[in-house]
Amino acid sequence: MKVARFYAPGDIRIEEAPEPEAGPGELKLRVRNCSTCGTDAKIMRHGHHHIAPPRVIGHEIAGEVVEAGADVTGWAAGDRVQVIAAIPCGSCPDCRRGWQTICPNQESMGYHYNGGFAEYMVVPAKVLGVNGVNRIPDGVGFDEASVAEPLACVLNGQELAGVGTGDTVVIMGAGPIGCLHVRMARANGAERVILVELNRQRLDKAAEAVHPDVAICGNDTDVVDEVRKLTDGRGADVVITAAASGAAQEDALQMVARRGRVSFFGGLPKDDPIISCDSNLVHYRELTIVGANGSSPDHNRRALELIASGAVPVADLITHRMPLDDVLTAIDTVIAGEAIKVTIQP
Repeated sequence: MKVARFYAPGDIRIEEAPEPEAGPGELKLRVRNCSTCGTDAKIMRHGHHHIAPPRVIGHEIAGEVVEAGADVTGWAAGDRVQVIAAIPCGSCPDCRRGWQTICPNQESMGYHYNGGFAEYMVVPAKVLGVNGVNRIPDGVGFDEASVAEPLACVLNGQELAGVGTGDTVVIMGAGPIGCLHVRMARANGAERVILVELNRQRLDKAAEAVHPDVAICGNDTDVVDEVRKLTDGRGADVVITAAASGAAQEDALQMVARRGRVSFFGGLPKDDPIISCDSNLVHYRELTIVGANGSSPDHNRRALELIASGAVPVADLITHRMPLDDVLTAIDTVIAGEAIKVTIQP
């Protein structure tokens, strides 16, 4: 079978490998779709401290069960499934409190275990042990199901930020995650959604797809001033920074309303993680700043339900479909910002 293996930054190889077999507690899948994201681009360029090469990467996984290993119940050949990316241990104090997204023992598909850029793969027993394999609802395609993982992260972020009915929500960053945030905010009852992006071409592409109430190009205008004007000086109820930008995080604190919530959804580069924060703004305006770290198995399950119900459509956000041989082209397309979502079809 073919796989895409990461060896070092700039070195991902399409190779032949033996088909894996399902061991005790495991599932063997035929991978139908594994979508790409900005993290794959980071791995391509910089590697990752959790990846010990060589490693088959890819973590937005949907496929078909081929074989269930010994001691596996409830799954059979032909079942259509989606697989979580982040694997909590399920037993630490944080997991026992229901905080699986911050499990200190968390592992990940495509990092600690071989991922979905392959024709076949094995789902580790640890994934099944935390209910991390989800049945794909009828009517949902494998390609759509592969987008459930990033949508699950968006769902987690908006729950932590308390996005709800009547809110004005600003989303900073018009990549695939920003587009999902627009649709998730709508599903959560937001009254007005404002999309902000520095790159005019990317902004126009995203706005055409997800139709925010207002689209603001940060290269053309002062974003903080524009948001204040649009809200009669009050500011936004929620600001979500769906971009790895310290400047966006700083601007978010300036444009959020009193008692507003700011979600630092996108992490910053490890070598430049410090921003300037006027703590008196937080103090006197009673602001809330929250982080957002991935998703839990339950978020993945609920994301599939949102896709199946039509509450958060994703099919039209998949703008490029490529075979496994074109993984490098897919990642380059992500880096260039030429797509909203690129999916690999092994």
